[in-house]
Amino acid sequence: MSDVCPECGGVLKFEPSRKRYICQSCGLSLSREEIDEIRYKDQKLNEEDEKERVRKEYLKWWATKK
Repeated sequence: MSDVCPECGGVLKFEPSRKRYICQSCGLSLSREEIDEIRYKDQKLNEEDEKERVRKEYLKWWATKK
């Protein structure tokens, strides 16, 4: 399985002997749990950004109606 490196965007390859994913570009080494944690945090930030965008959009709409 190959994934995208969270640091440089390079390709992560699984190394069975070390049970870790190694970036082919920058050499970053991550376990599956670490990759999942990074993705979860990134997803959470994206959800918060979307909520903030919707809130600002609503406030702008509300202010123009008054």
